Amino acid sequence: MTDTLPDPTRFILVDTSHPGNVGATARAMKVMGFSDLVLVRPRFADVLIQEETVAMASGAADILVRAKVVDTLQEALDGVTYAIGTAMTPRDFGPPTITPREGLPQLAQATPAHRVGFVFGCERYGMSNEDVYRCHAVISIPTNPHYGSLNLSQAVQVLAYEWRQALGGFPVEARTADPELADGRAVQGTLEHWERALIALGFLDPTAPKKLMPRLNQLFNRAQLRQEEVHILRGIAKAMLDHSPQSKR
Repeated sequence: MTDTLPDPTRFILVDTSHPGNVGATARAMKVMGFSDLVLVRPRFADVLIQEETVAMASGAADILVRAKVVDTLQEALDGVTYAIGTAMTPRDFGPPTITPREGLPQLAQATPAHRVGFVFGCERYGMSNEDVYRCHAVISIPTNPHYGSLNLSQAVQVLAYEWRQALGGFPVEARTADPELADGRAVQGTLEHWERALIALGFLDPTAPKKLMPRLNQLFNRAQLRQEEVHILRGIAKAMLDHSPQSKR
């Protein structure tokens, strides 16, 4: 199998029986920036083009187009230098068990860098012991001890996310621009406007103002008013002045 894909990871599904899981796996991979999918003996030979598979891929059809179908796990591991099984370690002997948060960062920092393959067993029975023995490690996703059942594609999503984070993750880009904060002059102008409005309403006695305006000043400072919020507050002050008893005289 010739590896021409840029990402350092392969996701391998063994004996998969549900087309929807194949499509959902492709979607989970693409969301995390991975693209190398290999199926070993899927239940349906045409699973990659079935309607349910494509529907569940939801925009990740390119992953399905490039996916490989092989007969054995040995073929699927061609080019993989570190295979991770998603199964329990056999009782007699087997590879060590790692967790996503502890084991994957260490693997991501290994020198030389590994070509990693995550191996997932069938939906009903998981991985066979023979397949587990072919892996360098098995990985355990910490779950509720009273209910640890994960759907196949859910497990793929969890591990794809954890592996991507171990590799450095993706930056989070804000959907909106940073707000324009109001400067001191704008805040003081707003306070003066409110002072006139509160006096007009009879709420503030200018002969005995006490600490009302300094407290409002501190409130505005803590709020870190944005420019558009200053406009709103001044609009409210104007409305109070327009409807105050003094304005109706």
